[in-house]
Amino acid sequence: MDIDSSVVHSARRYNYWLGGTDNFPVDRESGDAIASRFPSVPLAARENRKFLGRAVRYLSGRGVRQFLDIGTGIPSAGPVHEIAPDARVVYVDHDPLVLAHAQKLLTGTTAYLHGDLREPDPILAGARDTLDFTQPIGLMLIAVLHFAKDHDQPLHHVSTLVEALPPGSWLAVTNATLDFAAPADAADARRMLGHEMEWRSAAELGRFFDGLELVEPGIVPVSDWHPDGELRPAPAEVSSYGAVGRKP
Repeated sequence: MDIDSSVVHSARRYNYWLGGTDNFPVDRESGDAIASRFPSVPLAARENRKFLGRAVRYLSGRGVRQFLDIGTGIPSAGPVHEIAPDARVVYVDHDPLVLAHAQKLLTGTTAYLHGDLREPDPILAGARDTLDFTQPIGLMLIAVLHFAKDHDQPLHHVSTLVEALPPGSWLAVTNATLDFAAPADAADARRMLGHEMEWRSAAELGRFFDGLELVEPGIVPVSDWHPDGELRPAPAEVSSYGAVGRKP
């Protein structure tokens, strides 16, 4: 599978913001251009990653031993199987560079699928080789849903995934938002990234949890969801909502 190093890719740019090295000059140039206008973007990426860790620990504490992580990105600090070492994990991403690095993620209880959130059926078919769909599963959609534009029908695709999960399963999501942005910042964000991102309000994100039981405190800035006591950045610096819901 060919990797085009001349085209910016969101996963590689995200890896750069997280301090990773699996990226190309074009990704770093794009990341720097965005960060020059929005200096808190690398912080927001790190806060999304911290949310992943807290959500996995929360679900593990409630007996979840299986995770389906879609949009996993390039291997970086704190992947699901390191946070929950006794769990079975299926990682999914559509970036060829992630596939090239998949061996970093694979252990006896982990698997990697090359797939896209917008095509849930192949993901579910492949995940069944590793996960037991009679037992609860934690579906993780961290910093990926905002790359599914509304015209891609993400609500339908996420519903397809959730419907296939057994009762007692969980959905964990983060999505970028402009709810806390100043008007000028929101306009510039749409100008720079509107072709690839779909910012969502709390109400819009809430639609993905229809039929699920939202965990308190509900849909909040990612750094405010079950914080671990450290100093939290302001919502405008994070610019991303996070939430976890349980399937009855």
